Amino acid sequence: MSLTEITTRIAAAEAAAGRTPGSTTLIAVSKVQPNERVEAVLQEGQRCFGENRVQEAQGKWPGFMESFQGVDLHLIGPLQTNKARAAMELFHAIHSVDRPKLASTLARLAQEIGSCPDIFVQINTGDEGQKAGCPIGEADAFIAECRGLDLPVKGLMCIPPVDEEPSLHFALLAKIAARNGLSGLSMGMSGDFESAIAQGATHIRVGSAIFGARDYGEG
Repeated sequence: MSLTEITTRIAAAEAAAGRTPGSTTLIAVSKVQPNERVEAVLQEGQRCFGENRVQEAQGKWPGFMESFQGVDLHLIGPLQTNKARAAMELFHAIHSVDRPKLASTLARLAQEIGSCPDIFVQINTGDEGQKAGCPIGEADAFIAECRGLDLPVKGLMCIPPVDEEPSLHFALLAKIAARNGLSGLSMGMSGDFESAIAQGATHIRVGSAIFGARDYGEG
C-alpha cells in the first residue's frame, strides 16, 4: 500500500461517517523503519510521524527536521520518567501519559522548560494486566489530576486488545473523552483505522500499511 492509498481511504471513511473532510490526522508510524523509507514518505509530503522510543527518535529526527519544514512528531510508545525531558524537547505531542508519577514529572519539566507538548492520556480500555494505560475506573480522576497540574490535555489514546472487536474500545474511549470534555481521540491503526474514524478518531496511527513490514532483526 502507499501513502496516497491510505489518505484516499481516510477521506472515504470520513465521508462515510459524515465527518468533516480532513478532520483526521494521519500519524505515519516510523518506528524501526530505515531512514530511506522515512525520507521517501517525507518527500511525498507527509509531515506528521509517530515514534515508540525516545532514543530511536533522537537518532533519527533532528536531521530530518533540519531538512524538512513543519515536521510534527508524536511519541506513541510508553514513556519512562527518566526519558521525559528528552521527550519534551523533541516531540510535539505525547500520547502515552498513563500514571501520576509521569504526569507530575512532565508538569515539573514544563515549568522548567516553559512549554509542554500536547498531552494525550492513554487509557487501558481492555483493563489488560500487562498493558500500559490508565485503568478505566481511574480515567476520570487521572484526567482531572493532569488538568490540575496544568498539563495541556488534548485527548485520549487507546490500543484495543488484539483479540477483541476494536470498535467497542473506540466507542468506550470516545465516551470517556466526551464526559471529560476532550475532543482528541488517538485510536486506530493499519488494520482498523476506518472503524476508528467512524467512532470519531482525530488521530490514527498507521505504520506498516505506509512503510511496508518492519524488520525487527536489524538493530
